[in-house]
Amino acid sequence: QIHLVETGGGLVQAGGSLKLSCTSPEHSFSDYVMAWFRRAPGNRRDFVASISTTGGTTHYAAFNEGRFTISRNNAEATVYLQMASLKPEDTGVYYCAAQYSPGTEVAYSRMSDFGSWGQGTQVTVSS
Repeated sequence: QIHLVETGGGLVQAGGSLKLSCTSPEHSFSDYVMAWFRRAPGNRRDFVASISTTGGTTHYAAFNEGRFTISRNNAEATVYLQMASLKPEDTGVYYCAAQYSPGTEVAYSRMSDFGSWGQGTQVTVSS
């Protein structure tokens, strides 16, 4: 398991934007599929978006409705989640996840596909 740290959460108004970052000291960061999940209070952790090792393949949950964009900078060992047109139902704790998967352009979307998790960052969208 590699260490992951999420930052960028906060309080925003509905319709606003927020950009989350997830960084890792792992020297082989570029060999990991990366993803974002979220958990609203009282709910299970749900998939949000994932990105392949090179960034060439991405997957998004249907509820994103084109509002979220995942990207990565392997030189900086960082994955981002740009969120726009935020809704109150987007409120929750957002988690970064990683899975070692070199040499392929896959992007997983199941919790069980990921072996490393960050501590989460709180996103609150006011109505």
